[in-house]
This record gives sequence, C-alpha cells and structure tokens, in this order.
Amino acid sequence: MSDQSAPDPNAAPQAPAPAPAAPLSPEQDIQWASFAHLGGILGFLPSLIIWLVFKDRGAFTNVEAKEALNFQITATIAYVAIALLNTILTAITFGIWGFIGWILPLALWAVVIVFSIQGFLKAKEGQHYRYPFAIRLIK
Repeated sequence: MSDQSAPDPNAAPQAPAPAPAAPLSPEQDIQWASFAHLGGILGFLPSLIIWLVFKDRGAFTNVEAKEALNFQITATIAYVAIALLNTILTAITFGIWGFIGWILPLALWAVVIVFSIQGFLKAKEGQHYRYPFAIRLIK
C-alpha cells in the first residue's frame, strides 16, 4: 500500500493565495504616515490600523506609524496611571482631590493633541518626527 492518497473529487478547490498589495506611491506613503500621526487625536487605534495595513507597503509609513503608535501607547499608559492616582488621592483626601484631579487628564489630552498635530505637519512635509517622550515598545 502507498501512503499517498488520491485527491478527493468531491473536495472544494483550493483558492490561490492572494497577491501582495502594491507598494504605496511616494505621495501615498507620505499621506498615510501623516494620517497615522493625526489619528492620535482619536487614540491608538488609527495608528495601529494604519501600521498593520501599510507597514509592508511603504517604508516611511512603517517608521512614522510605529512612532505614532508608540506615543499613543505611552499616552494610554499615562491615562491609566492618572486614573489610578486620581482614585487613590481622592480616597485619601476624602474627595477633595476630585475637585482638582480633572486637570491632569485634561493636560495630557492637550499634550497628545499638540504633539499629534506636530507629527502630522512634519510627516506631511516628508520629514521624520520623533516624539519628545515615548516608550518605544514596537521596534
């Protein structure tokens, strides 16, 4: 007996593997890289989606979307830390901290918007932008 079995005539035909997506044009590469920075205003998801979809299609988009994503992850960690700090300080001060604790997340939100717009403007000019502070988890 042979170990090879005959193909099943009732089996569905295998679909061919999809062709890789076409590389981005230089204009598209700059456009998506700048959108990755600007998307930071909405959180980390736009940067993540742009990086996952276009990282293999444009070198500039790969670098800039990773940078934007790392900054957004850092900001998300900071938001969680501020929420924990505000909760603890509000409990310790019997609620008094609650009257001023809202300033910290508001300040972080303003910083995220300013740096995201700066990144957008630099990337739109075709220049790399490096955030002043970011935990670079994605290399």
